[in-house]
Amino acid sequence: MKAPEVAYACPSTLDEALTLLSRHGDEARPLAGGQSLVTALNMRLAAPALLVDLNRIPDLAGITRRDGVVRVGAMTRHRDLGASDLVRDHLPLVAAAVPHIAHPAIRNRGTLGGSVALGDPAAELPACCLALGATMVLRGQGGERRVPADAFFLGLYATAIAPAEILVAIEFPLPEPGAVWGFQELARRHGDYALAGLAATARRRERGLDAVRLVFFGVGDRPVLARGASAALAGAGIRAAQAALDADIDPPDDVAVKGRTRRHLARVLLGRVAGGMLEGAP
Repeated sequence: MKAPEVAYACPSTLDEALTLLSRHGDEARPLAGGQSLVTALNMRLAAPALLVDLNRIPDLAGITRRDGVVRVGAMTRHRDLGASDLVRDHLPLVAAAVPHIAHPAIRNRGTLGGSVALGDPAAELPACCLALGATMVLRGQGGERRVPADAFFLGLYATAIAPAEILVAIEFPLPEPGAVWGFQELARRHGDYALAGLAATARRRERGLDAVRLVFFGVGDRPVLARGASAALAGAGIRAAQAALDADIDPPDDVAVKGRTRRHLARVLLGRVAGGMLEGAP
């Protein structure tokens, strides 16, 4: 299939982009890496009147560390996340997730902001943002606001981004002393969407873990912070966390796999990732 007829604008400043989005309202869509939106256009699943290309706005990309956070511009490519020393040193969970994102051609164009703004429930980076307690920085013509990851993902492809707003950056807090992490996913083939995945963070203590955040992806309509399983892992261990997980997730049946299979895979991932964190090695 071919994409529908659509107008195209390529602003060079953020203010110009925001003006275009505000003027055209729901008829306009921002274009980042285009790895999901262009496919949706070609399949006639999306038909905006105007595409606002963000690729020539220089301030929207880059990775910096300051004021206790690593700030990643929304237009930062997946490949640049994976190659960044700052990300490897301070956000090893993100560095571990990047090689699982589709294939090199996708990672060369896809962006962190595009993935997070889309809110695909099977994507790796939204789950990492939630596990790390990231903050989404949004900009509209009325100014800038910050939304914590816990309040950002609202449902299937639904986020807290308001009409005529642009996600401009994601801020990740620097890890605390004793921080550990784990990332794994299970897919039919490397590069396919995960049947189930887990991004996890915690703090090691003398006899176990605390501050546990177990975030599953591919098992619901958004990345799922398994609060019951996280508390059980901190207080009672892996088996208790696996038992508690049943109340945290309710994967639906779909054409790819039964919900009960995803639930089983999520338990398996919890055991593997939690075991690695308890040993101090992701």
